[in-house]
Amino acid sequence: MAAANAPIAMKEVLTLPSIGISPQFITFTNVTMESDKYICVRETAPQNSVVIIDMNMPMQPLRRPITADSALMNPNSRILALKAQLPGTTQDHLQIFNIEMKAKMKSHQMPEQVVFWKWISPKLLGLVTLTSVYHWSIEGDSEPVKMFGRTANLVNNQIINYKCDPSEKWLVLIGIAPGAPEKPQLVKGNMQLFSVDQQRSQALEAHAASFAQFKVPGNENPSILISFATKSFNAGQITSKLHVIELGAQPGKPSFSKKQADLFFPPDFQDDFPVAMQISHKYGLIFVITKLGLLFVYDLETASAVYRNRISPDPIFLTSEASAAGGFYAINRRGQVLLATVNEATIVPFVSGQLNNLELAVNLAKRGNLPGAENLVVQRFQELFAQTKYKEAAELAAESPQGILRTPDTSVPVQAGQTPPLLQYFGTLLTRGKLNAFESLELSRLVVNQNKKNLLENWLAEDKLECSEELGDLVKTVDNDLALKIYIKARATPKVVAAFAERREFDKILIYSKQVGYTPDYLFLLQTILRTDPQGAVNFALMMSQMEGGCPVDYNTITDLFLQRNLIREATAFLLDVLKPNLPEHAFLQTKVLEINLVTFPNVADAILANGMFTHYDRPRIAQLCEKAGLFVRALQHYTELPDIKRVIVNTHAIEPQVAKEYCEQLGVDACIKLFEQFKSYEGLYFFLGSYLSSSEDPDIHFKYIEAAAKTGQIKEVERVTRESNFYDAEKTKNFLMEAKLPDARPLINVCDRFGFVPDLTHYLYTNNMLRYIEGYVQKVNPGNAPLVVGQLLDDECPEDFIKGLILSVRSLLPVEPLVEECEKRNRLRLLTQFLEHLVSEGSQDVHVHNALGKIIIDSNNNPEHFLTTNPYYDSRVVGKYCEKRDPTLAVVAYRRGQCDDELINWLICALSCGHRYVVERMDGDLWENVLNPENEYRRQLIDQVVSTALPESKSPEQVSATVKAFMTADLPHELIELLEKIVLQNSAFSGNFNLQNLLILTAIKADPSRVMDYINRLDNFDGPAVGEMAVEAQLYEEAFAIFKKFNLNVQAVNVLLDNIRSIDRAVEFAFRVEEDAVWSQVAKAQLREGLVSDAIESFIRADDATQFLDVIRASEDADVYSDLVRYLLMVRQKVKEPKVDSELIYAYAKTDRLGEIEEFILMPNVANLQNVGDRLFDEALYEAAKIIFAFISNWAKLAVTLVRLKQFQGAVDAARKANSAKTWKEVCFACVDAEEFRLAQICGLNVIIQVDDLEEVSEYYQNRGCFNELISLMESGLGLERAHMGIFTELGVLYARYRAEKLMEHIKLFSTRLNIPKLIRACDEQQHWKELTYLYIQYDEFDNAATTVMNHSPEAWDHMQFKDIIVKVASVELYYKAVHFYLQEHPDLINDMLNVLALRVDHTRVVDIMRKAGHLRLVKPYMVAVQSNNVSAVNEALNEIYVEEEDYDRLRESIDLHDNFDQIGLAQKIEKHELLEMRRVAAYMYKKAGRWKQSIALSKKDNLYKDAMETASQSGDRELAEELLVYFIEQGKKECFAACLFVCYDLIRPDVALEMAWVNNMIDFTFPFLLQFIREYTGKVDELIKDRIEAQKDVKAKEQEEKEVIAQQNMYAQLLPLALPAPPMPGMGGGFAPPPPMGGGMGMPPMPPYGMPQMGSY
Repeated sequence: MAAANAPIAMKEVLTLPSIGISPQFITFTNVTMESDKYICVRETAPQNSVVIIDMNMPMQPLRRPITADSALMNPNSRILALKAQLPGTTQDHLQIFNIEMKAKMKSHQMPEQVVFWKWISPKLLGLVTLTSVYHWSIEGDSEPVKMFGRTANLVNNQIINYKCDPSEKWLVLIGIAPGAPEKPQLVKGNMQLFSVDQQRSQALEAHAASFAQFKVPGNENPSILISFATKSFNAGQITSKLHVIELGAQPGKPSFSKKQADLFFPPDFQDDFPVAMQISHKYGLIFVITKLGLLFVYDLETASAVYRNRISPDPIFLTSEASAAGGFYAINRRGQVLLATVNEATIVPFVSGQLNNLELAVNLAKRGNLPGAENLVVQRFQELFAQTKYKEAAELAAESPQGILRTPDTSVPVQAGQTPPLLQYFGTLLTRGKLNAFESLELSRLVVNQNKKNLLENWLAEDKLECSEELGDLVKTVDNDLALKIYIKARATPKVVAAFAERREFDKILIYSKQVGYTPDYLFLLQTILRTDPQGAVNFALMMSQMEGGCPVDYNTITDLFLQRNLIREATAFLLDVLKPNLPEHAFLQTKVLEINLVTFPNVADAILANGMFTHYDRPRIAQLCEKAGLFVRALQHYTELPDIKRVIVNTHAIEPQVAKEYCEQLGVDACIKLFEQFKSYEGLYFFLGSYLSSSEDPDIHFKYIEAAAKTGQIKEVERVTRESNFYDAEKTKNFLMEAKLPDARPLINVCDRFGFVPDLTHYLYTNNMLRYIEGYVQKVNPGNAPLVVGQLLDDECPEDFIKGLILSVRSLLPVEPLVEECEKRNRLRLLTQFLEHLVSEGSQDVHVHNALGKIIIDSNNNPEHFLTTNPYYDSRVVGKYCEKRDPTLAVVAYRRGQCDDELINWLICALSCGHRYVVERMDGDLWENVLNPENEYRRQLIDQVVSTALPESKSPEQVSATVKAFMTADLPHELIELLEKIVLQNSAFSGNFNLQNLLILTAIKADPSRVMDYINRLDNFDGPAVGEMAVEAQLYEEAFAIFKKFNLNVQAVNVLLDNIRSIDRAVEFAFRVEEDAVWSQVAKAQLREGLVSDAIESFIRADDATQFLDVIRASEDADVYSDLVRYLLMVRQKVKEPKVDSELIYAYAKTDRLGEIEEFILMPNVANLQNVGDRLFDEALYEAAKIIFAFISNWAKLAVTLVRLKQFQGAVDAARKANSAKTWKEVCFACVDAEEFRLAQICGLNVIIQVDDLEEVSEYYQNRGCFNELISLMESGLGLERAHMGIFTELGVLYARYRAEKLMEHIKLFSTRLNIPKLIRACDEQQHWKELTYLYIQYDEFDNAATTVMNHSPEAWDHMQFKDIIVKVASVELYYKAVHFYLQEHPDLINDMLNVLALRVDHTRVVDIMRKAGHLRLVKPYMVAVQSNNVSAVNEALNEIYVEEEDYDRLRESIDLHDNFDQIGLAQKIEKHELLEMRRVAAYMYKKAGRWKQSIALSKKDNLYKDAMETASQSGDRELAEELLVYFIEQGKKECFAACLFVCYDLIRPDVALEMAWVNNMIDFTFPFLLQFIREYTGKVDELIKDRIEAQKDVKAKEQEEKEVIAQQNMYAQLLPLALPAPPMPGMGGGFAPPPPMGGGMGMPPMPPYGMPQMGSY
């Protein structure tokens, strides 16, 4: 195969010798390549150095003099890791350097040698030692962390690789070792796979491995796969395999099935083995590289072989993934750096043609977006559509290589009556990714036609659509904002600029143009903006002036544009801003702005001059204009010639001297103030005091200034002074501001906030309804004073909703403790519930927050115990104290949680008498010492309670031990005895405690000897020898004898009798009991005289007499002396061979528990009836012996039952498996259940439940014993059985319904096809699982029952989307209307959505009647609007009724026009007297539509709607009505209406009648237009040529008129010349920007000539 046609392309990227790397250093230990970015080479000659090769610049290697044993470059960044062994040790020193920053990042000294290391991620180094594997992060100061220990299969292996999956949850370590002795040349590979989550390892044979992620269809989460290659030698055969398996399969999700394939090595490569594996995530291919240069390529999903070839003649020792190219790099011993990539043009044709694997070819093409499979994909797409598998077809299109199916040529058929395939197609594409431009446009067109704009918004937000200019044009028809977003994303710059201009967002035009590098036509834009928004034009012009590189339009041109439209103010605002720099080159513009304002607005010019912002203007010219405008002071400032000054100076009436300032030093400030106040000149006072305020600290001056400013309306100045001044009288100022009641409360807020009058402020603002200032104060000024505000609002009885909103608006800024104190003081703590819960949800740990929340929960009794026990942040003392008077039990819980011992003990003893339990539970020595102190007044009471109640109830040994120790420490022996009696003698959990029994007896020996004997008789578990010796020392001999006898200490007992008690008779009696050689040597004859059977047996043995063996056996059984009987029967058996003897011997062995002898006996020849013996032993509960017998005779069923009795359940299960009987399985299963051996019971149960008849019996047995979870586990295990039947799935569903409802729904959904649905329906009904019951009804196609269930049990079963799907499938029509009632009662907000689904099924009239009876007709208005197109009378009338009530006359008129099926006359009569004029107009319109012309005209005349009356008369075609209307207008004196009516009713009115009426009523002038029109009409019909000539003349005149108007507009600026200046304004006129005089007059007034220009004549 030619290299050009090969599916894998090989390329030599670099040769290491070509860049100066010596061949001796091209080895596995010297060369590292951690990614496709860097190669690192370690050299040791001629000097130690490290060479770093950047693959982007391979011919420019970086060589650094570094001595190290190993060097690794980080996969992503220029970070170098170095490793060097410390001299004389086995320890390695590790260092990490940042090459760019030339700094050491981290270092660490490993205690053991690192044999292999590797970057497993850009932030993590993997370190492999001889015994363990560590991870070392480059971030922070962390040290290496041990991950796992190496398994035994890697001992003495050379580690060649270490990898982790992307989630770092799976790790794999790979090593190689010498091969087997019979084939040593084949290297053995070993692998250790480790799970981080499970902390477990698995040892496998493998030479190379790699991780991958793969998305299994049906599972939204990717699966983690591991692929590994192995080549092994077993039994003389070489096996080479590739495995692909899933790690950590996800429960309940589709999983990846295990794949494997053979690796075919050519005969010449039998000793070759894999050394590396790389996975192309881009194409889903596995690359296996061998040592001798072979390359195997396999498909990841199917493990199908794709390609094999030798890529290098030299051994390959290192590989690295080339992620961007979808291939890998390989380095061989010659130093070649090879790049293997997929040949995108040939791999798909190769797989489909050479390999004939069409499915793999299509999958490769889809996965890698590759060419070559177009025909296959198109053919498959057409097949799917032909089969109506639209979803599969859409998925194929979404994954089609290179988008070959996602073009306009892809046709999607349309089928009537079904969901359009096109929508299914697009819907599936959206779930798989982003649509292209064409698809986006087509889908948007569908959505726009259906008026579902919100879908477009969601898709654009999720980046599901590709934006284009065409898409923006389409969306612009429904939403301009959304269209703008699309234009921006599509980079349709002209459209974006036009859209910004339409929205008047002119600032964004400049910003956007700069961002995208677009240069718009600024002059055109400015002209466009001027037409609609002059102020916006000013802002736009200013923004242009601030552009980098200067303004694109000349300032003078911009100014002329404003002036041409008489926009003086706007032109002034623009020029004032751009001329701020006061540059000489702007002299002309400075003069211009002053000229136009001196002519039009002199006060503005005066203000400009006062600011002194211009200095380069034409001063003589401005001086003349100032004089003409009456600004004589300004004129004096500008004139320099003496005649001019003399002429102006005489205008003293306009030049006011500053009296107050000049004479204040003579009169004094106080006198001046009094003078101003005397004449109530507050404005003068304001200006006067303003000049002294900054230098005065007199409180009176500051107050007077505030007062004057307030009275002159200078609110901003009042606000500033109250905020900044520290000298005014706060109380006096506060009172004044409250009395003044300024519209702006900020000055009062400043005073009250600064000087602590917050409650007064709050009261004032609330009572004056200035709530927004309260909000502003709390939110922006001083949130810390919010508690005072809230407290005052509560005192003022402010609505709680406002207070809550105020608190929530500040939230975390509020000081919680004072707020809680204010609310608690007023018993309104519950008001803070929502606020406190917000703080808690935000993670607040403030103790005051949790204290307050706890108090609220306690008061509201909202499960306070849960809060007190689970909340770790509240103060136990505070909350406990709060609980004492409310709920003592809660106080205990709070104190206990905080270990508030003193408070809790006092409270418990005083209030609840249960402090003793707490003391015992605490086990605190200091606490015990405190409560047992003799000075404690509750000591006796506490001791009695501890002894009588607390300790006997305790189950904790530590508590008992602590209590006893406390009593001993307090030296309370009698109380201790009383305590121990309670514990030890009264059947407590510690009755058999060894130490407590010892302590009780010893304490009694010391304190109360009379009780010792009773204790000895009643106690069994104490130290007999030690206590006996203590009793002897205390001279309690009888007690000591009883102790020794009780513990079978016969020698000591006899010593007590003989040495201490000195009673020989009792010693003899004791000897009879012990039967020991030392004792029986003295009493042997006495035993014989007693005639004991044992003695008789001995006599028979001595006599060697076997004739009476039946009698001896019977007597022995009666006397129960089987030990002697065994010896006797052994003697008898030597003489006779009787089954009775052998059987009785086995029985005697069993009775004496000599099981070993039984085993030996049955192995020897005997004549015993073993089956009968076994049954006898079983019946008498000698199960161990019976087990031996049944095992010997292979009676497995009986053996299983016997082992059950012995509690040997594992053996019983094994025996049952051999018996393989349903009855046996069942018996063993039930026994294991009783013994709670549920694992074994499950093994047995799995063999039982496969029988349908036994399933219910097993289930009932488990349930009767309350083993519900175990039964569920058994059934769940049974699901995987090959013989699993429907009964198991159904029974498990029933169990879930009864005991584990949370898993029921999942079970039903997974196994709905394998369930006995009717049975499970009954179970769900009984257990009231309505949601699951609904689902089952749906699966069983019982939609009526499903709908009924949802409506009857809506709190659990109702889901809106599901119910909509159900209700459309029900068979009973009545359910539709029941659903309407249901939604009306419970979900009225969704009723329209539900009705829209039923729109094609319900009777709209009936629905309207239902809603009308319920009184909620308006609720379904959207539904009625949607179905009104059906033109149903009830719907039309209902909607019209709503429109009338809402006075929505526009919608009413629209409804009337489009839908006529209703009582039109009735509606007209109803609204003809409506108080709203437009409604009456609609009534007239309906009369007109109904042909009742007179009624319509009469109604219109009544409302003076003469136009409507005229139109009605015209449409009626009734000449009489039209002429009557003319008469009416004449009678009413409506001459204009008379003239208008002549035109409107032109076709109906006779000219002679009109002329007659006009002449009689002196209205001939108003008739002339009609008469002229009439004459015109007839003359026009006579002479068309005259008409054409007249029209031509009109065109000429219109053109001339237009030219004159243009000339007039261009000459408008000429009006500003001195010769045409208007007269100066009258003295006393106000300043500021006054509107210019109007260009034209109002009605009936002739237009005024603009600025002195003569009015142009008209033709």
